[in-house]
Amino acid sequence: MERLNTVIQAIIERKAKQQGPLCAYVYDLDNLRVHTASLSASLPPSVRLFYAVKANADERILKTVAPYVTGFEVASGGELQKVRRLFADSPVIFGGPGKTDEELAAAIEERVALIHVESVWELQRLNWIAARRQTTVRVLLRVNLRQAASGATLHMAGKPTQFGIDEQHIAEAIHTALTLPSIDLQGFHFHSMSNHTDEQAHLSFIETCLSFVAQAETTYGRRFSVVNVGGGVGVHYNEPDRQFRWNWFSKELNLLLRRQAPPHWTVIFELGRFIAAHNGYYAAEVLDLKTNYGTHFAIIRGGTHHLRLPAAWKMNHPFLVIPIDEWPYPFNRPSLHNQRVTLAGELCTPNDILARDVPCARLRVGDIVLFRCAGAYGWDISHHDFLSHPHPEFIYLESSM
Repeated sequence: MERLNTVIQAIIERKAKQQGPLCAYVYDLDNLRVHTASLSASLPPSVRLFYAVKANADERILKTVAPYVTGFEVASGGELQKVRRLFADSPVIFGGPGKTDEELAAAIEERVALIHVESVWELQRLNWIAARRQTTVRVLLRVNLRQAASGATLHMAGKPTQFGIDEQHIAEAIHTALTLPSIDLQGFHFHSMSNHTDEQAHLSFIETCLSFVAQAETTYGRRFSVVNVGGGVGVHYNEPDRQFRWNWFSKELNLLLRRQAPPHWTVIFELGRFIAAHNGYYAAEVLDLKTNYGTHFAIIRGGTHHLRLPAAWKMNHPFLVIPIDEWPYPFNRPSLHNQRVTLAGELCTPNDILARDVPCARLRVGDIVLFRCAGAYGWDISHHDFLSHPHPEFIYLESSM
C-alpha cells in the first residue's frame, strides 16, 4: 500500500504541473527491482529465471530486471535486437512459432543460448542455416503436451493451437534432431498457458514436464540437460491485492525437484507478467460523463489503444479513482455518486471499454482513473496509432542508486 500511495502522489504532482488532461503509464522501478530480486533469490539452485521480454520491452524495465535474472527470453528478431543493444553478453533464449530464416540466422549470429524449435520443418531449416555457418546450435523442442494444466486465462497446449509439436508426434522431432549434425538437442520447452493463478495446479504441471523428460531419457537412452517450463504464472486481475503465492510455490518446487529432477537437469522459468504487472499503472483523466439507455459512461483520455488487455480478455481491469479537486470551469462539474459505471476510451468504436458496469462511489470529470496491474501486456500489445491520438506519458519512479 505504501508503494501505491507513492504512485498516486506522483500522479497528483504531475497533474498539478500540466494544463491538459493527464494520460500516463507509471512504472515503479524501485519496487520492480525488489520484487525481481526476491523471486530469483527464492528459487531452488537448479532453476534459472529468464525475463520474457514480450511482457514489457521498455528499456528502463529491461535495465531494472537485468541484474536479477539469468537472461532474457525473446520471441522475435526485433526483441532480440532490443536486448542486444542493451546487453551484449546476457544469455538469451529465442522462441516463437513463426521464425524466419533471417531471424534464425540472427539468433546464431547474436549467440543466443537456446532456440525453441516449434516444428520438424523449422528444425531442418535451422540445421541448414547453422551448417552453412559451420556451427552447431543448442535447441529445445517445444512440446504441445496432451495433459495441460487447467485454470489459466489462455492455453497454448492440451488442445489444437499453433504452438509447439503435438506430444503424439514428438518422437519424429526427437529422432530428427538427434540425426542432424548442426543441431545439439539440449532438452524440451513446455510453455503451455498464460496467467495461471492456481499454485498447486502449476506445480502439478511442472511435475508433468519433469516426467516427460525422464521418460524421454529412458526411451532414447541419453541425457537431456534443460527442462524449460516456460512462464504462465498469473495475476489476479479481479483481486489486485492478491498475488500468486510464490514463496509457498518455491518451497514446494524445491521439494519436487529433489524428488524427481536429477542433478544434470537445469530448470528454466520464463516469467514476464508475474515480474512486471504489479509494478506498472495506467492513469487516465475522465473527460466526460454521460448516460445512454440507463447506462452511465465515463469517457477517459486514453483507452484500449494504450491498454488493450481488458478488451482482448473481455475483463474489467482493476482500477481506483484519484480525486482531483481543482475545477477550472465556470459551470457545474459533472459527477456520479454510488453508481455503476462503464469506463470507455476515446476511440470511435464501442469495443473501447476498459471496465464495464462496475460500482463506483464517486467519479467526476477531471478525476483520474488509475488502472492497476498494468505493467505487463499493456502498452506493448496495444494498437497505439489508431485514430492518431497522442501517446501517453511515461513516468518512472526510481530513487537514486
